[in-house]
Amino acid sequence: MATSDAVGGPGGNSRLSVQDWVQAGFRILAEDGLKALTIDRLCKRLGVTKGSFYWHFADMKAYRQALVDTWAAVRDADRGDFDALSELPPRQRLSRMMTALVGPSHWMLERAIREWARSEDAVAAAVRSSDRRVLKAVRQVFLDDGFEPDEADMRANATFAAGIGFLHLSGSVPSSRAAGRREQFLDVMLRH
Repeated sequence: MATSDAVGGPGGNSRLSVQDWVQAGFRILAEDGLKALTIDRLCKRLGVTKGSFYWHFADMKAYRQALVDTWAAVRDADRGDFDALSELPPRQRLSRMMTALVGPSHWMLERAIREWARSEDAVAAAVRSSDRRVLKAVRQVFLDDGFEPDEADMRANATFAAGIGFLHLSGSVPSSRAAGRREQFLDVMLRH
């Protein structure tokens, strides 16, 4: 399968890649949810015909798998960056982790992917895998701050669950008030 093709959109000579299709799907998921993710909607957004879609993907199932695989790779890379934070003090490290997980560049897509995971096993498996890495990193923060292993586990799980809650309670646009509340929450969780 080719990775790009001519587009008959407004420019007439631009090219689409698999990543262009994936990014368009992410935007639709984030803006309007899984039900809005259709071939017709994708083609309309990109200004191309269905032939272009089928040039890149065998069917919608293959396309959705490309979305899941790309999301998992991006999130794993984001979470992999947690290793680079290991030199920071625990409080600062935890704040940076939470900001990354619910930050404006991912927050709408993260919510959409988690909603999708409720109805599709492959998506749920990708989310669980990513979440395990996050929990491990968050637990390490609490251990590094001097909490006993059982206490670190409980606090890591509570912090992670609260982070998901913050993600779902956020409005359509991230706010400084929400960021302040996350910071207050971290102060409480790091109290000995």
